[in-house]
Amino acid sequence: MTKSVPSVSVSYPANGSSTKSNELGMRAMQERAYEKRGEQYLLIKSPPASGKSRALMFIALDKLHNQGLKQAIIVVPEKSIGSSFTDEPLTEFGFWADWAVPPQWNLCNAPGGDDGKVGAVGRFLESDDRILVCTHATFRFAVDRFGIEAFDDRLIAVDEFHHVSANPDNKLGAHLGELLARDRLHVVAMTGSYFRGDTEAVLTPQDEARFETVVYTYYEQLSGYTYLKTLDIGYFFYSGPYADELLKVLDPTEKTILHIPNVNSRESTKDKHREVEHILDALGDWQGTDPATGFQLVKLPDGRVLRIADLVDDDPVKRDRVSASLKDPAQKNNRNHVDIIIALGMAKEGFDWIWCEHALTVGYRSSLTEIVQIIGRATRDAKGKTHARFTNLIAEPDASEEAVREAVNDTLKAIAASLLMEQVLTPKFEFKPKNPANTAEEGFDYGDGGYEPGKCNVGFNEEQGTFQIEINGLAQPKSPEANRICQNDLTEVITAFVQDKTAIERGLFDEEMVPEELTQVRMGKIVRDRYPELDDADQEAVRQHAIAAMNFTQQAKKSLTGDGSEAAVNTAFVDGVRQFALSVRDLDIDLIDRINPFSEAYAILAKTMSEQSLRDVASVIAAKKIQLTPEEARDLARRAVKFKQDRGRLPSLTSSDAWEKRMAEGVAFLARMKQEAING
Repeated sequence: MTKSVPSVSVSYPANGSSTKSNELGMRAMQERAYEKRGEQYLLIKSPPASGKSRALMFIALDKLHNQGLKQAIIVVPEKSIGSSFTDEPLTEFGFWADWAVPPQWNLCNAPGGDDGKVGAVGRFLESDDRILVCTHATFRFAVDRFGIEAFDDRLIAVDEFHHVSANPDNKLGAHLGELLARDRLHVVAMTGSYFRGDTEAVLTPQDEARFETVVYTYYEQLSGYTYLKTLDIGYFFYSGPYADELLKVLDPTEKTILHIPNVNSRESTKDKHREVEHILDALGDWQGTDPATGFQLVKLPDGRVLRIADLVDDDPVKRDRVSASLKDPAQKNNRNHVDIIIALGMAKEGFDWIWCEHALTVGYRSSLTEIVQIIGRATRDAKGKTHARFTNLIAEPDASEEAVREAVNDTLKAIAASLLMEQVLTPKFEFKPKNPANTAEEGFDYGDGGYEPGKCNVGFNEEQGTFQIEINGLAQPKSPEANRICQNDLTEVITAFVQDKTAIERGLFDEEMVPEELTQVRMGKIVRDRYPELDDADQEAVRQHAIAAMNFTQQAKKSLTGDGSEAAVNTAFVDGVRQFALSVRDLDIDLIDRINPFSEAYAILAKTMSEQSLRDVASVIAAKKIQLTPEEARDLARRAVKFKQDRGRLPSLTSSDAWEKRMAEGVAFLARMKQEAING
């Protein structure tokens, strides 16, 4: 029996809405994006398989035919993704034009290196042809050679936009900044994960503010499927060689993509071929290789023969045959074509196997976007596929290891990735202050009691996949930019928070930590650093909305930290949110700030990691614990001023309330600093 300890399980209504097309042949996300087609700078945030490529085709054709642009250049991260932009007969489905890319202008299919392809870009710019597809690298070199002026009056569409970075060392990001500064072209940026594993910003705040954003959430996408109804995500810790533990989480009856660890990681044995052989041996008896597909055939104890695609093999002939078999269009709808795919660097971005039910990844992945892409492999809709899951198999830190600190860091990063994915895959939160004048909004279900004016109400709109929650004392954003952040960018704020080492270390393992140090001080710092252009009131509003969204998600999954049974796994996320909101008489922001946002993650850790390993990790973190920094003390002092305004006195160092005492310590720390400076 396989073991599963999901950190969150989300149920989806499977209402079919995201797969239906309008009279122009557009699905829901594409229609939403097309409504914004007149924008000069457009950012589309939408999950894998939601139809971003075709959405771009609709928008680009309108810009070329109706908005006066000369040409459209589609820029993709790697050659294989160029196939997403090949010819499409859009008129057959109701649109007014077809998408056609002349073969010589799809440079992803062209032989040779970037140097020759850059020359082709130059010839295209001088031609009367309208559409070109190339890689990020080719585009970068073309800008270097021809200058930014050469791209005036054209559309630049950047797929997998998270490859861009505001860091000056990122060439694509630097070129994009120059093109935006010149302001003589249009840009459509598309991504399923608007965040980076290295915590760098994708765009500068000034450039980001110029983009109109279209958001289509994972929850909307999965809710609109026909068959897929539940998704679990979680992690499982193991000790010893991972192949020995694999069958505790790998169910051979599920269609699975197994990503083995990078050879440089702690989890790797440094011999990837032996690892694959070990996995095949653990599954059953090897029966040979299918001569037609190159798939490995393994007989299970029950007599069933698994068809396993090995994409780890370095032999180019063998691997190309297996890869070609997986891409065979005649087999796309054949569920029995393959059972398990074993990969290392492949089968992630742009890979499409609709039957995948389990994305199983061994070892921490350094990029959060990579994890999003891997999970996206399992979230395709297919007939008879009602359940999917993602599992991250992680090696337990061992205090005897020389690299124990590195092991602890990897563990914390894996937990951070899991927390982020929970936020990405669950419904969207919209918060507003409790007010007796509020009224029920159409389309929202407020539970058995209905809407009650003057109470803290929780409504859920299943069609939109949106919670609307009233919170007493909640600060509301005032500026358009702060409103935009609260509407569309809370996930990016939470991403920065869960990647903050101090926050996650203290939140998980510091028993003396006061929750407000995380929810107010650490999250407050992250918001100030990320949005320095906002005034204090708007920064506080963004902070409150972000921490509320994270804590609602965490508290809603409490029932999932049980025994991993089917009953626990199938607990509705919506019910969990309501249960948390209704568990208190009067929900307010102070209550939310008093909840450690990592407490539920620790509850899952305690069930998946051995007691000794937990102690080892805690001791490593305790050994490097630092005292207050001047910046933290200033933040505490600012909050002490508000405390005085509300209570008529300053916080007390002798208070029995831990947060009041911590604010008083911040004031005392600054006083000592000032006195030391005077004494010189």
